Amino acid sequence: LTAAFLGTTVFGGQAFLSGCTSRREALGTLTDKDIPLLNALGEAILPATSKSPGAGTDRVGKFVLSVVKDCYREEEAQIFESGIRTLQQDAKERYGTDFGNLNPEDQTKLLTQYDKEAREHEDRDEPHFYSMLLQLTIWGFFISEPGATQALRYNPTPGRFEGCIPYEKGQA
Repeated sequence: LTAAFLGTTVFGGQAFLSGCTSRREALGTLTDKDIPLLNALGEAILPATSKSPGAGTDRVGKFVLSVVKDCYREEEAQIFESGIRTLQQDAKERYGTDFGNLNPEDQTKLLTQYDKEAREHEDRDEPHFYSMLLQLTIWGFFISEPGATQALRYNPTPGRFEGCIPYEKGQA
């Protein structure tokens, strides 16, 4: 569904289809300390509105971290991590502070540059980290409870099953 929603492939998708045939060490240098940055990026990508929460929840940051560390191939994880570090460094060089401390306008300016770069990168064989970040943020947000119940039209299973209901002739 994510691929259909984004109109592209999902990086790391083969891990979901192939199953867990072998256990391997978690990849990369991303840690729980990076969750606030991933949350800030999520909120900048899908900000809160009057009708729904944003993607800056702790769940989205943890989800992104988990997928990158546990599901991406080593090359994909390295591309993602390198891109995140570069983005953070760009924020510090341009604005003198971390991405999470930037005002929303400056966050948007910076992410717009990376979005343009990712679109120009589409024809290459290797993914761009920003495309990965967008996919993971959207996916993580809409499978989270706030995303599924507040941002989407949530329709829980209607009632419980009652198999023994008296039937009167003529009822449909």
